[in-house]
Amino acid sequence: MSALSDGQLLSTITGPQDLRRLTPEALAVLAAEIRDFLVAKVARTGGHLGPNLGVVELTLALHRVFDSPRDRILFDTGHQAYVHKIVTGRQEGFDRLRQRGGLTGYPSQAESEHDIIENCHASTALSYADGLAKAYALRGERRHVVAVVGDGALTGGMCWEALNNIAGAKNPVVIVVNDNGRSYAPTIGGLADHLATLRLNPGYEKVLDLVKEALERTPLVGKPLFDALHAVKKGIKDAIAPQALFEDLGIKYVGPVDGHDLPAIESALQKAKRFGGPVIVHVVTRKGYGYRPAEDDEADCLHSPSAFDPATGRPLGSSGLKWTNVFADELVALADERADIVGITAAMADSTGIGKLARKYPDRAFDVGIAEQHAVTSAAGLALGGLHPVVAIYATFLNRAFDQVLLDVAMHKLPVTFVLDRAGITGPDGPSHYGIWDLAVLGVVPGLRVAAPRDAATLREELREAVAVTDGPTVLRFPTGSVPADLPALRRVGPVDVLVEAAADRRDVLLVAVGAFGHLGVEVAGRVAEHGYGVTVVDPRWVRPVPEELVTLAAGYRLVVTVEDGVRAGGIGDALAKALRDAEVSTPLRDLGVALGWHPHGTRAEILADLGLTAQDVAREVTGWMSRLEEVAEPALSAGKGQATRA
Repeated sequence: MSALSDGQLLSTITGPQDLRRLTPEALAVLAAEIRDFLVAKVARTGGHLGPNLGVVELTLALHRVFDSPRDRILFDTGHQAYVHKIVTGRQEGFDRLRQRGGLTGYPSQAESEHDIIENCHASTALSYADGLAKAYALRGERRHVVAVVGDGALTGGMCWEALNNIAGAKNPVVIVVNDNGRSYAPTIGGLADHLATLRLNPGYEKVLDLVKEALERTPLVGKPLFDALHAVKKGIKDAIAPQALFEDLGIKYVGPVDGHDLPAIESALQKAKRFGGPVIVHVVTRKGYGYRPAEDDEADCLHSPSAFDPATGRPLGSSGLKWTNVFADELVALADERADIVGITAAMADSTGIGKLARKYPDRAFDVGIAEQHAVTSAAGLALGGLHPVVAIYATFLNRAFDQVLLDVAMHKLPVTFVLDRAGITGPDGPSHYGIWDLAVLGVVPGLRVAAPRDAATLREELREAVAVTDGPTVLRFPTGSVPADLPALRRVGPVDVLVEAAADRRDVLLVAVGAFGHLGVEVAGRVAEHGYGVTVVDPRWVRPVPEELVTLAAGYRLVVTVEDGVRAGGIGDALAKALRDAEVSTPLRDLGVALGWHPHGTRAEILADLGLTAQDVAREVTGWMSRLEEVAEPALSAGKGQATRA
């Protein structure tokens, strides 16, 4: 087997059945080849590297013990599903991982029969597993359901709701807790502390086995003394580990198991498979295992790097100033000025910018784990206590806490500021991570105000305006990636910035460019002007509620066009159209935004082009609309002239 190298063994794996014929020695070679494969492929495309390096042996064991796809293997979040994809016949697709037309970064029903859920948000797999197991039981099908969850996922309340039901149903559900002490960042909370205590005693079970062997060789007192020691040991272990908690729920606990010892994992999974009821298998792994740059990365073990140098793990090229960094710097500046400013994040401190505040003011930054609902209501409590919390979260994840935003914060008119990172189309992570719903969903929340900065200067300005609000919640949303150059306004009308202004006698189109589409709006104005139409471009800055000044401006133009990177249904275009109707302004409106649907992964630029949200596309639409308006107006004008002549 030593003759195999450079991925030769990996190339022979076309499905899980091929794993079951391999010897222990061959499996060790295969694990090494998979890690080399992961580093080489992810270095080119970017992706979730650290989580997958940590679950190589675990994934091999799962597919050797269980019969996928008959037995269902569910990966919570899906960050760690790359190895699963590799051993289920998708190796060739990794050349275009997370790129247009290539493999998705998460499980995908369209890719393989081995994927049943397209799961990308944490703490949900156990609920899927509960429902699947109940369905199989009712249908009389003897199939195992296996859910792989991280220790970070267990900080989410949905996991505990599912565990309660799994225990009550008593179906054969195997719950593998992949415990690496980290989700995006080090896992926090009470359960995490218990797991960490256990991880600090890796030789505990092995030492007990040695004691047992020695005592059983001792006549008379050996067996009774071992039984006594075992009773003491169980009491100690129950005090420091979650075993008692899970078994009190009615779920058998197995572990902890070394997550990089393949025979040990297989043995534990076989026991769980034979048990016939719900079992938790506690597997301790190391995120980034086997690749030194990931192991040495203290921030997040190269959780999800962009393209990097595989020799060093360092990113390639200059990434420019990021929206998140601008926010992080300004938040710290505000905290320097105001003692009531505090930050909250849901397990993503550095990814959302709260990490910088935490490093300077550790007592004023709170990481609540993967628990968005709790984050929002905890923020409500902080506001009730006289503070101004800033909740930094990805736009897609705020969907999980809508009820809390609506009733716990807004109904109480509490000054909580939500900063939504990765708003709009984000690109490679695909539809589950697109932050395209917030403008529509939050539009129904009474008293909530939403700002959308177009550049670094307006981000800083609007964040300061947001935390100055004392009578209700505010939202600041911005996209992923690098910040464009500052785009100064010509003048300001109330909260509305005028970026381009048409001549007084050529006020044909009012183009409302939301947030980061400011630069696009300016380019569109130039293109449309070439066709003889005058375009004024405005940035509302505060888009919810619709500024009265925007309605007044709209009344002076022949056509209003809105451009936003949220869904059209219920978006800013819809809101402005309603405001025009309510004010009895007859100016027609056309809205451009994201069509409802599940848009595929790709770069942000590629997806926006597909959606017709480029300067060229928007200019073509605006020119066409104006041309059709004139075609309609010309016969009416001629008819009016004729009537005047006859009169």
